[in-house]
Amino acid sequence: MRLRNKPWAVKLVNDHPESVLQNPDPQEKIDWKNRFKNPDAPLQIEVGSGKGAFITTLAKQNPDKNFVALELQTTAAGIILRTKLEENLDNLQILRGDAADIDLFFEENSAEIIYLNFSDPWPKTRHEKRRLTYKSFLAKYKKVLMPEGHIEFKTDNSGLFAYSVQSLNNYGMHFDFVSVDLHHEKPEIVEKNVETEYEHKFAAKGNPIYALHANFKTK
Repeated sequence: MRLRNKPWAVKLVNDHPESVLQNPDPQEKIDWKNRFKNPDAPLQIEVGSGKGAFITTLAKQNPDKNFVALELQTTAAGIILRTKLEENLDNLQILRGDAADIDLFFEENSAEIIYLNFSDPWPKTRHEKRRLTYKSFLAKYKKVLMPEGHIEFKTDNSGLFAYSVQSLNNYGMHFDFVSVDLHHEKPEIVEKNVETEYEHKFAAKGNPIYALHANFKTK
């Protein structure tokens, strides 16, 4: 969902280039290590962070890891940045750019997890290639992830979930976890789950949340 433009968010983003990279040249590799206080901490990426409830919570809970919120909308980036500054999250960076360039923004084998949370389902067949679990995106994630890395995916859209399971399976990925009702799994799984804004809203209405974790390991 596109957020309404907020002038304050645009100004905030423009005032903090140390925290937000805006539309970087895909031909120039980003020196991520110099953008974090702890340059050697493991890296995790969320593709499409929205208002950032998920990624900022993770950053607060895991100060020993580095996080990048990859988000296209300036207003969303501004909302995430406001939380980052208020919470002093020096292990969080914001990248305003297109997810299609993820393999150009990050070095090969550099991330341990890529999160795909409540992505646009692009339900029309002619838009299949825009889905973030389409095979061309999976190839890019494979390049960015470490050999032992994995994808974590959540959605409330049953059609996108079914498509994603098939797409990942056809790509030869291995599933570590699959759920068609995440919020009613075992208590230890539910307790570890970090909610997004959309997830909280949809779950409150009684909608099931679908989830999977998958990796590219060969047998």
